[in-house]
Amino acid sequence: MNRVSLSLLKSLLVASFAVSGLASAAAPAPAAKADPAKGATLYDAGDAAKGVPACASCHGAAGNSTIATNPKLGGQAEAYIHKQLVDFTTPQRNQPIMTTYAKALSDDDKKNIAAYLAAQKPGAGAARNKDTVELGRKIYRGGIAEKGVAACASCHGATGGGIPAKYPRLAGQHQDYAVAQLEAFKSGARSNSVEMTTLAKRLTTDEMKAVADYVAGLK
Repeated sequence: MNRVSLSLLKSLLVASFAVSGLASAAAPAPAAKADPAKGATLYDAGDAAKGVPACASCHGAAGNSTIATNPKLGGQAEAYIHKQLVDFTTPQRNQPIMTTYAKALSDDDKKNIAAYLAAQKPGAGAARNKDTVELGRKIYRGGIAEKGVAACASCHGATGGGIPAKYPRLAGQHQDYAVAQLEAFKSGARSNSVEMTTLAKRLTTDEMKAVADYVAGLK
């Protein structure tokens, strides 16, 4: 190999290593895996330094809220919980209490809490109004064709288990909370789901209450 060729080869090798080094430096670090144990600590004790109280004070032990206006979170899909905590920091789901605390949490905090709650056993509920449970069942399973309301089960599942990240678990959820969310979608106070905003606007308050009551009894 002559001197010119050797010099060219060295130049190519140096350039190759330089490009490789730049590519390695530009590659994003792998995302940290969610830590349910850290999530449990945050959920049960809060973080005084960040001004975040224990989530359990409102949502109950292991996410099984006993307060009808606060959602049950135990067993909810991990990706869905994380998405909602992120959404609380945006105008799409502005709620005075949750927005304040969600903004104080890091993204890792949000992921850890979501991982902890997803691993908990969901609490059971029960339908309370025997006079509307049949209407709720019909809407949940078959929708209301003349209003263009799709069956709730088509997204949330026949037993209310939901689809992780996109559609939440509804089985056993508090009636009062479920109705409040449907009303929020209808009014535009909550706007982080185009599908739910569209459907809620087509439901009357009585239809919302019937569906919410039926869903509370799903297991």
